Amino acid sequence: MTMNRRDALKSVMVMMGGTMVGATAILTGCAPEYQIEGLNFSPEDIAFLDEIGDTIIPETDTPGAKATGIGAFMVMMVQDTYDADQQKTFVDGLNMIRKDFKSTNGSDFVEASQEDRLAYLNGMNEQFKTSKGEEAAVVNMLRDLTVLGYFTSEIGATQALNYVEVPGKFDPCIPWSAADKAYAI
Repeated sequence: MTMNRRDALKSVMVMMGGTMVGATAILTGCAPEYQIEGLNFSPEDIAFLDEIGDTIIPETDTPGAKATGIGAFMVMMVQDTYDADQQKTFVDGLNMIRKDFKSTNGSDFVEASQEDRLAYLNGMNEQFKTSKGEEAAVVNMLRDLTVLGYFTSEIGATQALNYVEVPGKFDPCIPWSAADKAYAI
């Protein structure tokens, strides 16, 4: 039996208990019934999402999330798999992050240093870790979309993970150490 990327994503969603926002659309392959009509994101919004993604998964010895076009991926996921309430939460959350970051740090998120952006996002994550509000949902959405988009991209799968395009025979005893990369799906 062969498994394609869509089947692999469905399996990951099932293993996670379908906890990711938009999981229903991924599992069923259908768009939600109620979505915001005409929901569009500007190039500035995509650049903002790229910077958020690059703050979550920065460039190290492998390319960061920005190199994968994570902003465009997030936009596609929000437009195609989120229902109207989730879309509104996402857009309102982005606007809140923009305003709050500027009032807290005195500069735009995109223009700030990597350290300032990381400190802000970590602070948000800690602040909303136990909360069930919309702010917490946005932090989770951004993190989940970044991780999903990065590790299912060509860059993430081939450079950050150990990618085997055509797996060979089954070998139950592969030598592995903590320094080895995890295998791509």
